[in-house]
Amino acid sequence: MEIFTIGYEGATQAEVVTALQDAGVKLLADIRAVPLSRRPGFSKNVLAAGLREAGIDYVGLKALGTPPEGREAARKGNHDRLAKVYAGQLELSEAIVQSEMLKELAAERPTALLCFERDPATCHRSLLAEAIFPGVKRTDLFA
Repeated sequence: MEIFTIGYEGATQAEVVTALQDAGVKLLADIRAVPLSRRPGFSKNVLAAGLREAGIDYVGLKALGTPPEGREAARKGNHDRLAKVYAGQLELSEAIVQSEMLKELAAERPTALLCFERDPATCHRSLLAEAIFPGVKRTDLFA
């Protein structure tokens, strides 16, 4: 198994779709708490439609997103605070259910975790991958 991650900051939907296709990704797991975007093509319904046209499935897992205080910590570059807040998020019952769902889906087909931040080292998607896919090879598609 391999888990892919991708952040769309500075990218177009077409660039993201191409990167996903080139990697052989068949499922995009949107792990944003708020799956809306000012960037054209990245609000959940528009993104899902674009992915569908490319033969990639979409699943929204909002409970695996970062709560407001975690997003604030990330914006301020406080990764330690982000990690602490996000660890608490992953202990919530809805996040546990969605984590299990994500593990099952990722075992069935190549899967990428999507969030906004370009750098996976400053994003919760890396924290999520480490928490629920320990020891699994992880590749960031724009790193």
